[in-house]
Amino acid sequence: MADRSTAAVDVANESGAPLDGAADAAATPGATIDAVDKDETEAEPLQGRTGEDEVTTTADTSFDASAADASTAKASSTEATAVTEELPEVAASTGPLDLPKVCETLEEPKLPEPPELHSGHKLARRYRLEECVTRADGFSSWRAVDEMLRRAVGVHILPSDHLRAKRVLAAARSAALLGDPRFVQVLDAVEEDELVYVVHEWLPDATELTAVLAEGPMQPYEADHMVRQLAEAMAAAHREGLSHLKLTPHAVLRTEGGQFRIRGLAVAAALHGCEADRPQRVDTEAIGALLYAAITQRWPYSEDAHGLVGLPRDIGLVAPDQVRAGVHRGLSELAMRALVNDGATSTRQEPACATPEELAKAAAGMPRVRPPEPELGPYQRTTYQQGSYRQPPSRTPVTPAPSPVAPPPPPPALPGRTGKALKWAVSGLLIAALGLGSWQVADAFLHKDKHKSKGSTSSSGSTKTKTKPKTVPLGIQGAQEFVSKGSPQHPNDVAKTYDRDKTTYWRTSSYLAGPPLAPYKDGVGIIYDLGSAKDVTGVTASLQYPGNRTTGALYATDSLQGGPLSSMKKIGGGSTQNRTLKIQGGKAVRTRYVLLWLTELPHAPKDDFSNDGYKQGITDLSFAGLKK
Repeated sequence: MADRSTAAVDVANESGAPLDGAADAAATPGATIDAVDKDETEAEPLQGRTGEDEVTTTADTSFDASAADASTAKASSTEATAVTEELPEVAASTGPLDLPKVCETLEEPKLPEPPELHSGHKLARRYRLEECVTRADGFSSWRAVDEMLRRAVGVHILPSDHLRAKRVLAAARSAALLGDPRFVQVLDAVEEDELVYVVHEWLPDATELTAVLAEGPMQPYEADHMVRQLAEAMAAAHREGLSHLKLTPHAVLRTEGGQFRIRGLAVAAALHGCEADRPQRVDTEAIGALLYAAITQRWPYSEDAHGLVGLPRDIGLVAPDQVRAGVHRGLSELAMRALVNDGATSTRQEPACATPEELAKAAAGMPRVRPPEPELGPYQRTTYQQGSYRQPPSRTPVTPAPSPVAPPPPPPALPGRTGKALKWAVSGLLIAALGLGSWQVADAFLHKDKHKSKGSTSSSGSTKTKTKPKTVPLGIQGAQEFVSKGSPQHPNDVAKTYDRDKTTYWRTSSYLAGPPLAPYKDGVGIIYDLGSAKDVTGVTASLQYPGNRTTGALYATDSLQGGPLSSMKKIGGGSTQNRTLKIQGGKAVRTRYVLLWLTELPHAPKDDFSNDGYKQGITDLSFAGLKK
């Protein structure tokens, strides 16, 4: 095959046709400098030409041949045509790097320019564009504001005549139907005014994985948490027929609560025109690469990418625990099992994971990495004495308590008749005092009854009695999630807390630490609109997860958007009994908007919608107030 390549070069040199490379051009007597600078795709149509066409091509060069030489050149060009037809075999034998030079004969149609939009432009009279984040491949991505719901959103925009417009619309609508909270949700997908735009969640307090890894490798427990979440999320997506194909550190976000969310499911691949014969294998390898980068801070390929340094070309792909000291052995093995099809070798000879489902099962079968124990305060010694602990004596002098004083002895009894007379006198005085006191008490009661009867009949002549105000349930006209710090929980599910359906609920995120949310948030909650000002006395809420550590409070606020918590008036506080949170205020507070604020959450196991952690959900609630 090497001789055949050489023959092709010699024939080309004799015919004067331009070749790939400056050295070949120099070897050709009549070749021009312009032939060297031509794109490779311009030389490829020679494969389908006849000998006469190639002679014509040769005549166009600066090579000057006689009539006899022309016949020789024609015979040589015919031989060149036969060799050119065999060039695909030559390319295949020299490796994949040379194959595109021979096989690429058509260029991809030029994509249209992204639509010229500017900050302040509105889509559907609702989404106001704020800042352009990306502009490439004929589309642009923006940070925008949903003026109807008063929240930040992201928007991808491309012209409706774009080659990928239909595919982007179909991918966005399919991703929106998944509804998995582990993915950044698609909120809207519309074709309007010669534009196609896809609206998705915007998490202002979430951090890209690229920024997280720029600070250093992850702790083992956090990397373990990340790979489990990503593998389980992508397994659920593939069960619904959805793939990502662009799962890079830019597509993974870490929220303020320590959770990981994936953005661009199906939509990113459609925007960039990505396809794959084995999409599950592609996404599994991507998760393995993310885990590899998380525990080593190196990209597991020879090229530098995503702000990470790649591996040296001469060593290939080696296990993470051979790249960096102190890497968790189980996580290193898991990363290699996800990347084993790319030349990696498994140190324990475990089978490769070819799908996200297999990777999720492999991660679930591995012991969970626990976070480090919190540091304890200084040790305070105690002494043990007579079966009980007592604190060491204080250095502050303690004043001894005064000893009890014995009561004085009773006086001696009076002797003889004098003592008896004195006893009778005292008894008489006691009897008289009792009689006088009884008469005064009876007279006081008589006067009190007369005064009551006069007071009750003085104005209308009828008896008036005071009754306790009656408590009634209050109706709810609307609700909105309140966020004082960080990102929202699940704002689209707030109506499920008062739809009278026990099977639906709004839930919080799952937090790694608790029960108090103070390490992550001041609290989470929902503001309810009662329709008009009411005298609110309390609330009763049915909860999704059991436990006695759910603590909350009730506040009166001025609007559905709320404001600083310090500006709200507290109605009351309370904690759970089984699965019921009951908050009762000391007295009624008149307000239209009421905030139910949760500050402590119980620990609950993993379910179909969230991982294990500190979390809570509200299935149904009702407010109580005074009837006017």
